[in-house]
Amino acid sequence: MRWSGVLLLCVAVLLAGCDANPAETAQQDVEQRLAGTWLRDYEQDGMHVRRVLVLEPGGRFRELVRGEGPQAGAALEHAGEWRFDGTNLKRRYTSIDGKTPSAPTMPYATFALRFESRNAFVGTDNVRKREVHYRRVEEGTLP
Repeated sequence: MRWSGVLLLCVAVLLAGCDANPAETAQQDVEQRLAGTWLRDYEQDGMHVRRVLVLEPGGRFRELVRGEGPQAGAALEHAGEWRFDGTNLKRRYTSIDGKTPSAPTMPYATFALRFESRNAFVGTDNVRKREVHYRRVEEGTLP
């Protein structure tokens, strides 16, 4: 009788520790880590481009873009929804410069993530065969 009580206690302790799927917990940790304001600085077509990406905890994002140089135009603002699937940061654009996207615009961006540090990550775009580098910046940063 005494051994059955100890056995029941062991089973109860083991079951209590199994309430969360480790993969889901890791995915949620990364989502929390991604929430915030990120900056991407790069050169493209003779222009210096700054992109500020704001990933909100509720799954919405805003992206502010500004180019500097002879070909630079006005600053742009995009918005949409984001999620992390365990490997990729996925964004679906619902607004591109204030307009609803339509064909042939591809309103999605997907990057396989690799964190360089707590405040920097590299995204690999396997479709366009390029890497993008983001670093965390203060809330309210403008491009």
